[in-house]
Amino acid sequence: MTPRTSDDLLAYGNYVDGVDIGSDKWVHVLSMEAMLGDSFQSLRLKRDLDRGTLDPATLAPGVVVGRVALADEEINRRALAAAAKAAVEWRTFPLDARFDILARVHDAAREHEDELIRMLTLEGHPLELAKWEFAGILEATSEPAREFLRDQLWREYKTEDGRRRIVRRQPDGVVCVNPPANAPMASSLLAALAMASGNAVVVRAPRTAPLGAMYAMREIIAPLLETAGAPAGTLNVVCGHPAPLLKLWLESPHVNDIMYFGSVEPGLKFEQKCVAARKKPILELAGNDSVLVWADADLDHAADAIVEGFFGSGQLCMIPNQVLAHPDIADDLIERVAARARAMRPGLPDTEGVVLSPVLRHDGFHAFFDDAITKGATLITGGRGLALDGTPDDTGFFLEPTVLRVDGLAKAREIDAVREETFFPLIPIVVPEPGENGPELLSALIHFVNTNTYGLRNSMWAKDPAVIDRYVAEVVNGGLLKVNESHISFVSPLPSHGGTGVTGGVFGEANYPVLRTTHLQGVAVSDGDRAPRYR
Repeated sequence: MTPRTSDDLLAYGNYVDGVDIGSDKWVHVLSMEAMLGDSFQSLRLKRDLDRGTLDPATLAPGVVVGRVALADEEINRRALAAAAKAAVEWRTFPLDARFDILARVHDAAREHEDELIRMLTLEGHPLELAKWEFAGILEATSEPAREFLRDQLWREYKTEDGRRRIVRRQPDGVVCVNPPANAPMASSLLAALAMASGNAVVVRAPRTAPLGAMYAMREIIAPLLETAGAPAGTLNVVCGHPAPLLKLWLESPHVNDIMYFGSVEPGLKFEQKCVAARKKPILELAGNDSVLVWADADLDHAADAIVEGFFGSGQLCMIPNQVLAHPDIADDLIERVAARARAMRPGLPDTEGVVLSPVLRHDGFHAFFDDAITKGATLITGGRGLALDGTPDDTGFFLEPTVLRVDGLAKAREIDAVREETFFPLIPIVVPEPGENGPELLSALIHFVNTNTYGLRNSMWAKDPAVIDRYVAEVVNGGLLKVNESHISFVSPLPSHGGTGVTGGVFGEANYPVLRTTHLQGVAVSDGDRAPRYR
């Protein structure tokens, strides 16, 4: 059962070896309404609550929505030891018994839909974005996804004389998960699916936003494992700072894989540390996704997909970050995108229709913006701060969705906002030089996509089958390609995460956690009544 405080606030201890462990140190979670209403006062309240000098019961209802116990080093070490012990037993369970967890997660998520979406809004995600993330949970555990993954885990063949030949994927062992602070619950749920292939999992609930991850693990995953008879320690969830936990994971002999969500520079350095420590790194780093719009595209549909790049105010990795627009339709497309951008409004996360999120570091946005304008980009719309009510305000928490026009393909990557992920509501639309057309222009655009140092998702809008076929055949960059579809939608059994280049590191590819946390193994079995045969 979930422990709760006397005033019915959600309260979770660290979950280790099947037991909730409390602490004398707690991390408190305040409502987004409180944070956006008076940020400085809210930060002071949170500081006093976390220090234990303020009782949450003395505050007005709704200010504090929950708290999570902070783990110390002893608890973190116990979690790893429990996972190592459980992994040895859990991997001996029949594959179908373990794999059935995916179907159970799917059903449990549907049963907890309202509360899961609420938890996502408590993390600061707008309601529309929370519904999208929830849809991703369902797609990742849907029947088509389960069929594909099950088929990948075990394939068996028989020779004419009855010998068995098996190609299977075996669990790596203990998988540690470091989810991102901007999407901890959804990322934790995705990573926890690695249990279906026989791994034990240790999840770090981020200290800055621990409640959603704790809720999902304790209210959905843990009860399902208990029902399945999984050993205690198959799932462990601890709340703490990333640096000491990551160091502990690297040094521990219990740990096999580390799934790391984060930005590029620290992520690639961490990859090197993993290899040196003989841990498998599974990286989910930044994205700088492109949308290519050809001359015959449906421009309204393309514009709808492009402004998905403003969802969450651009603070997501798998959204459109840049557009490559055919010169013949560029003006019309830019006008449609700008009109949609101007219609977007900020608001509280639980408000219907809101897709913009608060942006804490406006200085980063203005650095990208100023660089682009200085290097010749044209401002189409946006560029200012916004208050919660949508009025322009340089001190507001929000930013206007911003559209830039960049003329010329050859030097487009001299602009930081084209070359790098921005993580802000800022979309540059690159228009190739006039005069380029036909196969030569398509070749140049495909080359531009393939030479992107990032490689998460890429998408295209076009009608000509020959153009589409060339794009699909020749684009090798990225973990997911989409043609004439929503850029951000989840579509099973296709992967939702993972990619090439700096997105996934040296070992990067599309990421199914059920598969990435395993290794291939071949098995040959005969009845023993025949002589060994070497040829």
